[in-house]
Amino acid sequence: QPSSSTAPIVLIVDDDELVLKSLDGLVRSAGYRTALYASAVELLSKPLPEGVRCLVTDVRLPLMSGLDLQAELLKRGERVPILFITGHGDIPMSVRAMKAGAVDFLSKPFRDQDMMDAIACALVEDIRLKELERELESLRARYESLTTREREVLQLVASG
Repeated sequence: QPSSSTAPIVLIVDDDELVLKSLDGLVRSAGYRTALYASAVELLSKPLPEGVRCLVTDVRLPLMSGLDLQAELLKRGERVPILFITGHGDIPMSVRAMKAGAVDFLSKPFRDQDMMDAIACALVEDIRLKELERELESLRARYESLTTREREVLQLVASG
């Protein structure tokens, strides 16, 4: 069980206060931290928490939908695994979300275990993405340390 300051954080966006409180209790009972937002605009108004994280958001939100939130996060370069929940979803909506990188799309009402399984998958995906980012940063740093001639040789070797 991670300490409360290092536990993964689940960002939850829903305009229904009962859903927010319910998800908050469920997620905290599993030992995760939570950050609650009543709208996508509220979530975007400040920097996202650091660390291992995922986002659970309703599809239908006031002012900015969950799908628009997903697009805005991608535009900003924020890589955070997203789980969509909805009481009014359809197949084209779920396809759009999944094509844009959503981890899961759950219909309300959902079983607690299904939500926790989806959150666990999303957090594993976030860990994988963070490891990939670190690996790419290491490769960039090593490439930047090469001399001009070493870069030329590397390009020739890579091209065969």
